[in-house]
Amino acid sequence: MSDYFSYQNNRLCAEQVPLAEIAQRFGTPCYVYSHTALTDGYRQFEFAFAGREHLICYAVKANSNLAILHQLARLGAGFDVVSGGELQRVLAAGGAAGKVVFSGVGKTATEMRLALDAGILCFNVESEAELLRLNEVAGSMGKIAPLSLRVNPDVDAKTHPYISTGLRQNKFGVAYTEALALYRKAAELPYLRVTGMGCHIGSQLTETGPFIAAAEKVLALADMLAAEGITLEHLDLGGGLGIRYNDETPPSIADYAGALLTTLRLRSEKIIVEPGRVLVGNAGVLLTRVEYLKHGEEKNFAIVDAAMNDLMRPALYDAWHRIQPVQRKQLASPLSNSLPQAGERTNVKGDSLIYEVVGPVCETGDFLGHARELAITQGDLLAVMSAGAYGMSMSSNYNSRPRAAEVMVSGATVQLIRERETVHQLFAGEKTFLL
Repeated sequence: MSDYFSYQNNRLCAEQVPLAEIAQRFGTPCYVYSHTALTDGYRQFEFAFAGREHLICYAVKANSNLAILHQLARLGAGFDVVSGGELQRVLAAGGAAGKVVFSGVGKTATEMRLALDAGILCFNVESEAELLRLNEVAGSMGKIAPLSLRVNPDVDAKTHPYISTGLRQNKFGVAYTEALALYRKAAELPYLRVTGMGCHIGSQLTETGPFIAAAEKVLALADMLAAEGITLEHLDLGGGLGIRYNDETPPSIADYAGALLTTLRLRSEKIIVEPGRVLVGNAGVLLTRVEYLKHGEEKNFAIVDAAMNDLMRPALYDAWHRIQPVQRKQLASPLSNSLPQAGERTNVKGDSLIYEVVGPVCETGDFLGHARELAITQGDLLAVMSAGAYGMSMSSNYNSRPRAAEVMVSGATVQLIRERETVHQLFAGEKTFLL
């Protein structure tokens, strides 16, 4: 656990506020974020790149709550968006359009027009077809579209295959071997202006090696362009720096930045990086309540009120999140994997047992954690740690479940930053079909 979420008198707190008080006030499931963690993370990036022209573009897909975007905008952040919806969120939160880079493989003409009207910093173009469409859309509006090519450097990020984006078989980016020819075409098209080059090789990286390998390939290609008279204003080196969920040992922000800056040496281009998970992942927890304890022949189940629709990562990636009791207890007895005796089917003594922590969604894959040692009873609160990234932003209404409330904590101050959905809101836009 971090300093932002810690036990104080055996009560798990977000900064200075007990999570039990937040659950009582706002209910569960509930996402709780530390304002201080978010701020400190961003400032670490700024400090690490100080002395070099740079822009820290937060990857909005990690968590797109307006309060989080607003705070980062106040700190001076730029933003990496992958949809028109994310762009509109950034603008609504007070983000500067001139600090936005627009990535993604499937930008529509409508999204391109929205971004051109807003005056974004750059489009990260990911295919020849997109390049041609962008030129056409910009021409129809009488505008010049700033662009970089997202180059696929064919570097193994050594991460989960679902979040690896820099290999030849991935859908992202322009093949490294085709990038030079496509840059030549972009330079000739009348409604485009080449401003930079980008790459992004994946998420949850825990070594600096892949970052450096990708940067070296980007620099080599930039030199080829310069030899042909195509100069770049910026190099976008992507994001993907990992966090600690369990026993990972990712580099610090300072070590990551230092490795990149050493590789870049005396380059004059502005540096853009796109951190997401590393800023918000450990800045948030998912608060949930134990509804039932169910003791089967082979496994014990802690059935909680949060589910895969609230936190998709375990079901989608088999991802591991630490699960902590909100109230730490004195154990009634040593750990035992045996089932409770007759009359103790609900584990009323709160003995430490091995549990499958599962949700109420009607899927066997609905789980938050496997084989967790917990001393809990029915009605207890649990905190799923490191849930600030790709938690709420990937949540859904599967099984017609309203999405969770979101709360921000700063010191002793607590503020609701997203109301819990209601079931009526889920079907308010639907109509019955009558013949």
